[in-house]
Amino acid sequence: MEKTRIERAIEYITKLFQGNGDGHDPSHSLRVYKNAMSIAKAEGQGEEEMIALSALLHDCDDHKLFHTENNANARRFLQDEGIPKEKIEAICRNINSVSFSKNRGKIPKSIEGKIVQDADRLEAIGAVGIARCFQFGGSHGRSLEISIEHFYEKLLLISKELNTPSARKMAEKRDKLMQDFLKEWGEEMN
Repeated sequence: MEKTRIERAIEYITKLFQGNGDGHDPSHSLRVYKNAMSIAKAEGQGEEEMIALSALLHDCDDHKLFHTENNANARRFLQDEGIPKEKIEAICRNINSVSFSKNRGKIPKSIEGKIVQDADRLEAIGAVGIARCFQFGGSHGRSLEISIEHFYEKLLLISKELNTPSARKMAEKRDKLMQDFLKEWGEEMN
């Protein structure tokens, strides 16, 4: 049986992120992919394969992980798959709209970009977001206190900046969990 393009993308990111322990591993990209597909289904919008590939490949050229230019890793996969140039450019635009620090206050133009941006940001909040915050902090030598500051600098802002009604709904429970966690943290630290 021939593998689908999505299965090949999953294999590609699994090899690319092998051994990564800072929260940007294949499991993270798969959760972003699942979030994106859930949002797309709930919204009833967007081109499914473009959303899927954008979500799966969104960290392939992340500046924190790779020293590539012009989405070289993502482009390599997409070109090897024979995807038309205009679709590759659209997928790369979606990928480039994901980063919170580089895109603060910017809303992607396409529905696919909005969905993928929301999907990645949902991954940064809630129980998984809390775990990833400390995983990333620990792998970069950050103290617990510095990791806690990240909640106020980024994580608690995310739910207010999501693009789609579906993502905003998904974020409600996750946001409350983080606020409850921080309240408990404060009580235990005093």
